[in-house]
Amino acid sequence: MVRRALLERSDQLTADDDEALPPLRPQSARAGHTAAPWRGSGGRWLVWVARAVAWAVLLLIGYRGVLAIVEGTGTTPPAATPASAPPSAGSQFPVTAAEAYALEFGDVYLNFSPSTAAARSRDLASFVAPGADSQLGWNGAGSQRVFDEQVSAIRVTGAHTAVVTLLARVSGGRLIELGVPVYAAGGGLTVSGNPALLPGPARAVQPAASQQTSDQATETELQGQLPAFFAAYGSGDEATLARFAAPGAHISGLGGGVTFSAIDSVYAPAGGSTRQISVTVTWQLAAGAGTSAGVSGAPAELQMTYQLTIVRQDGSWDVQSIGAATQAQPQGSP
Repeated sequence: MVRRALLERSDQLTADDDEALPPLRPQSARAGHTAAPWRGSGGRWLVWVARAVAWAVLLLIGYRGVLAIVEGTGTTPPAATPASAPPSAGSQFPVTAAEAYALEFGDVYLNFSPSTAAARSRDLASFVAPGADSQLGWNGAGSQRVFDEQVSAIRVTGAHTAVVTLLARVSGGRLIELGVPVYAAGGGLTVSGNPALLPGPARAVQPAASQQTSDQATETELQGQLPAFFAAYGSGDEATLARFAAPGAHISGLGGGVTFSAIDSVYAPAGGSTRQISVTVTWQLAAGAGTSAGVSGAPAELQMTYQLTIVRQDGSWDVQSIGAATQAQPQGSP
């Protein structure tokens, strides 16, 4: 009886314990043993998915970077090309054609005389719009002749308009400027209005030559050496010129177009073994060069100033280069 009572008590305790367990805990769990977490849909597979996404992003970034280097473009939208940008004012104006057109017009416009008025009117008609004044403001009196003209400047004011400025020398030796308005459209050109007479370029005031200390001993030495050099320079005697030339220098003469007459002055600044000097020379012009003897029968002469670079070699001065002087010659030895 005692044993039966113990067995019934034991079964009752077991049933009570079973009812106290959490409903999700496995019945087979043992006391003191913690169950491992489940590594199924909420565990490691999420890590692998995240890694796959990260690698895909990195590969995409790398691919676009390489593509940008190859194509020369970045990830930002490319800037508009010059072809798609609107043209600036005057960018399409035919500058070269307008300059040539204005030159031809100026040759007709600046020449006038009562004896050629009808021909001038016909020639001007090809430059101006129909119905314009046939003489463009000339009253038919007096005469003028243009000796030379060239384009001085052009000011483009729009896609179809510009003003071409001509520099011309007319009767009496006057130097003038003429502003010619030109209109361009459809490949054609026309003078769109009356020209404007403008003053010629102002004469610039040149600063006085710097008063440097001259080397009179060198000037005296060159006075004895340079006549032979300039005689060979005028005649084009290259064998003689080679004797005066510095090593590596090649000097070509004038080929007999002039004849050496005299050294008028030499200016040599104090300095080292390489110097720039100024030499004023008088040339006689050959009669075959478009000149003739004067009333006295003497040939024409011109005084000219040269700038020479000279180098001291073996006790004498050799010529490295020769050209035009850039400014008035300072006072030197006559």
